[in-house]
Amino acid sequence: MTLEELFKVVEARAKASPDDSWTAKLLSKGPEKCAEKFGEEAVETIIEAAKQNRIGLIKESADVLFHLCVLLKSQNISLSDVMDELATRQSKSGLVEKESRLNAD
Repeated sequence: MTLEELFKVVEARAKASPDDSWTAKLLSKGPEKCAEKFGEEAVETIIEAAKQNRIGLIKESADVLFHLCVLLKSQNISLSDVMDELATRQSKSGLVEKESRLNAD
């Protein structure tokens, strides 16, 4: 499955009833709840990485990607918006790009 396919799954599930879909239920609780859930999954991913638990890291990483898509959907941000931002960064080295963001703040 690609990220684009995953985002389409989230978009389709968002149209379902919150009684029938975890995604729709989470989205119905608003962006703050979606952000909270994403953060929870991110922490669980970090824990599995720190434990060097390969299977746990794979599973939690899948949860992170899924909940990132839900969070983006909750903010009406498309996956292509994020991918476009990544594309703008491809012409610079990571160190130069990071420095430009630090100086912009």
